[in-house]
This record gives sequence, C-alpha cells and structure tokens, in this order.
Amino acid sequence: MAGNREYFNRKLHSLLGVIPIGIFLIQHLVVNHFATRGASAFNQASHFMESLPFRYALEIFIIFIPILYHAIYGLYIAFQAKNNTSRYGFFRNWMFVLQRISGVVLLIFIAWHVWETRIAAAFGAEVNYDMMADIFSNPFMIAFYIVGVVAATFHFANGLWSFAVSWGITVTPRSQQIATYVTIAVFFVLTFIGIRAILAFVNPDLANI
Repeated sequence: MAGNREYFNRKLHSLLGVIPIGIFLIQHLVVNHFATRGASAFNQASHFMESLPFRYALEIFIIFIPILYHAIYGLYIAFQAKNNTSRYGFFRNWMFVLQRISGVVLLIFIAWHVWETRIAAAFGAEVNYDMMADIFSNPFMIAFYIVGVVAATFHFANGLWSFAVSWGITVTPRSQQIATYVTIAVFFVLTFIGIRAILAFVNPDLANI
C-alpha cells in the first residue's frame, strides 16, 4: 500500500511539473518578454492576464496548489535521495543532482517573487513595467532574478526528460538521447527569453543585443 502511494505521488509530482506548472512557466516567460517591445506592450499583456475570467480560481487551483504540492514533495525527494556523483560521475547522475539543487533554489526564488509581486498587489500595488523596472534598479536583484530564471528553465527542461522516461514516452537509449538534445534546446530557448526580458526591464536597449 505504501509503495502504491509513493508511486502515485511520484507520478503526480512528475505530471504537475509539466502540466500545469511547465505550461504556466512558458506563458509567464512569454508575457515578460513583451517588455522587449516597451512598457506599454508589457503592461497590456500583463493586464490581459489579470483580466482573465475566474482569475483567482485559476491562480489557486491551476498555479499555486500544484506548485505547492510539487515543491513540498520535491523537497522530500531531494532530501531522501541518494546521490552517487562521486562514484558514478556521468552526465545523467549530475543532472539528477542539479535537478534537486535547482528545485531548492527555485523554491526560494518563487517565494520571493510572489512576495514582491502578488503579495504587493494584494496590498494595492500595481504589477506593471514600472514595478519590475524598480525591482531591477538593484544590481543584486538582477543577479538574483537571472539565477532564478536559469534555475526555473533548467528544472523544467531537465524535468521534461525525466517525465518522458517515467511516463514511458522514451524507453530506448536512442529515444532518451534524442530527448536529451531536445530538452537542452528547450533550456537554452527559454533561458534566452527569460534573460532578455530581464534586460528589457533593466535597460530597453540591452534587450536588443
């Protein structure tokens, strides 16, 4: 019975990491990327998301609860996992370790990001271009957000590989190798989008580099 429960929890943890959390990550990065087109374009995209019908229900049941479950169970996996990088220093073993490290970093980053934006909005602040530009007026926050974005895109991309294996999508060594190349490409594309958006808030001219 305990084994079945753990199997179910791991499957649910893996599924939520892709649907809906992974989809939300992509959507969030795309919305932020509108900052490269200027303040008005970002504000328009941001306000469109905020005006969606049933917004609060969507945020609670499609974003916050899945993220909370994924984070809590992910921490359990991270701290009870046995890493063998010193003995088996191969690529996938290191990806296993980095997945756990990035998850912990990501949890800290998400908590801070929600505090700076969603909690601030609950107290009357407006989440817009000026808010983000003000956050990035601090060089430390620029570095912190870049680390957070890289942690998020790596965790998602590498999680896609694990998802494909655990759900029986890639069962042969060849298909897993192809999945490695695909997920590396996903990581670089999403990281580029995320960092370019940050640069647009720091200095609009930098986003065009």
